Amino acid sequence: MTVSVAGRTHELTRAEAVSLREALDDSLARHREFVRTTGTHRPDGSYVVARRGVESAGHRKVFDSFEALRDLFGSLPASFTADDVDTPAVSGRRRHLVVRHLAEHPDFPCELVARQPLTAEKRTSPEVATEEL
Repeated sequence: MTVSVAGRTHELTRAEAVSLREALDDSLARHREFVRTTGTHRPDGSYVVARRGVESAGHRKVFDSFEALRDLFGSLPASFTADDVDTPAVSGRRRHLVVRHLAEHPDFPCELVARQPLTAEKRTSPEVATEEL
């Protein structure tokens, strides 16, 4: 197999090509940990929100893409609870997980403002929340 990178051509054996592909797949699967949640960009383009430190499927929600999560966030009111996140795609415990993840992820300008019921508010200014609920 021949691979060209930055104008240079490299000959690879099949084993070297497979190893390179696995390394590229791993680099595309970006994983970030937050306080209570994690977010993983998978090589297939999907985005996984999960409860930190828990491996069961009941504690994660797979979105078709990060954009799908961004669209969900955009559709939420200025102040939202887990009930507002209740859609056919996000139900049960996953609603609370998604609210927490949105509040923890720096790409979503919102912060938790109450624990009971779990409530987040969208920020209108670029300030970052300093208090951890």
